[in-house]
Amino acid sequence: MQCPYTHLSMIRPLGTAFAAFLGLIFGSFLNVCLSRWPVGESISEGGSHCRHCDHEIPWYENIPLLSFLSLGGRCRKCNHSIGLRYPLVEASVALLWGYSAWQIPLGLFDPQLPKIILDNTMMVFAGKLLFYWLMVALAFLDWENLWLPDWLTLPGAAIGFALTLLSTLLLGNWGAFVPPPYYDLTGLIADTLLGIGGAALLILLIRWIYFLIRRREGVGLGDAKLMALLAAWMGLPLALLSFGIGVILAAIAGIVMLARPRKRRQDATIPASASPPETARADALPSTPADAPIPANALPDPSAVAPSPDGARKFARLPLGTFLCIGGIVAHLWGQRILAAYLQMFNY
Repeated sequence: MQCPYTHLSMIRPLGTAFAAFLGLIFGSFLNVCLSRWPVGESISEGGSHCRHCDHEIPWYENIPLLSFLSLGGRCRKCNHSIGLRYPLVEASVALLWGYSAWQIPLGLFDPQLPKIILDNTMMVFAGKLLFYWLMVALAFLDWENLWLPDWLTLPGAAIGFALTLLSTLLLGNWGAFVPPPYYDLTGLIADTLLGIGGAALLILLIRWIYFLIRRREGVGLGDAKLMALLAAWMGLPLALLSFGIGVILAAIAGIVMLARPRKRRQDATIPASASPPETARADALPSTPADAPIPANALPDPSAVAPSPDGARKFARLPLGTFLCIGGIVAHLWGQRILAAYLQMFNY
């Protein structure tokens, strides 16, 4: 009698569960990075500890999602709130990784198919996992710190470019490798680089126009590099779709914040005289939270207030990069269907 766990029908649920489990682990690791990167702490030295009272967190209080629920979202020692970011990051990475595993077609495990097809699919799958991890990381870094570090966006764009190039070259009869001159490798590289440059240029153009009108910076350079990363992974059309989704979401968030009662908005701000001078989004790792740059994102229009830890920063300057990352995830998951529906709507 054949073991039921070796049947093809069991590969998908077991693979999905395993990918989601790995997502929880890597999401928990990402939380460590998100807490330590902005303040210059090492992610490899020192155990997990409460950011408020320095309580060393034992392993049984550090289980992804479960520990947060069992502790009621508060530190066991000082009762300080842990923050919703921790379960949100872990759940987001787990769901995205599990969904990616669920999408792998079972036909790939047919022994009659050439092995190169399975290898290419696994390479694309691994790329998806890395892409989603980067999107979650950059989204929360920008939301909490208004910071998109170069050492994440630029290497991320380079990896996306390399994987896109390699995956595209794995074409031909049953996935056979088609080397030049049968495939226009030079044209492929040129088209991909033009898409990356065009995506970044869009943000730079908006930044320049805003500066001409307002005489102040409205979009950080980190957003341009993030757009380049999106184009490297998905191509220019889906990068533009990510931009459109991100702008719409940022506009909705801005309207919601502007609609808050006036007194609450005033309580969330501090005088402009107390604010540090405005700078573009920094690309170097700040050494302390006070050194973190305060860029001037354009949604909504920056006013003469400086950010406070919880209220004014999010009200005065929305982190456009966060919404671009959300748009990138949506476009990566369903972008082709959205574009197809859009073109069909206008009979293209």
